[in-house]
Amino acid sequence: MLWLKAFHTMFVIFWFAGIFYLPRLFVYHAMATDPISIERFKVMERRLYRGIMTPSAIVAVLFGVWMMAASWDVFARAGWMHAKLLLVGLLICYHAYCGHVVAKFAHDQNRRTDRFYRWFNEVPVVILVGIVLLVVLKPF
Repeated sequence: MLWLKAFHTMFVIFWFAGIFYLPRLFVYHAMATDPISIERFKVMERRLYRGIMTPSAIVAVLFGVWMMAASWDVFARAGWMHAKLLLVGLLICYHAYCGHVVAKFAHDQNRRTDRFYRWFNEVPVVILVGIVLLVVLKPF
């Protein structure tokens, strides 16, 4: 079980690295005006989303489900786990919306400002704080 927890934690960290960096790329992309920079951001965003974030998210979720299945009798009654799963669901929605934004930028259809993406970048911070507090403190 400790191996599962270790690998789950590693892939969550990989996923969050991308989750934190991609919206920062959106900020810079929204500010870019020259064609070379715009094309470079498209490539960086696509590679980060498809090559790092999505595979890391899938593996993190799979290891998490595996751990839950292995100890279902404990987790089924843990209120903190239900709250954590709600936050993970929100994170998955955030991840999917990031994919939507990547597609919008790829087709030069972004309508949001860099200011929007600066605020958008703060959402996963709040989710991560909630998840960490729930997992460490197990308040209910």
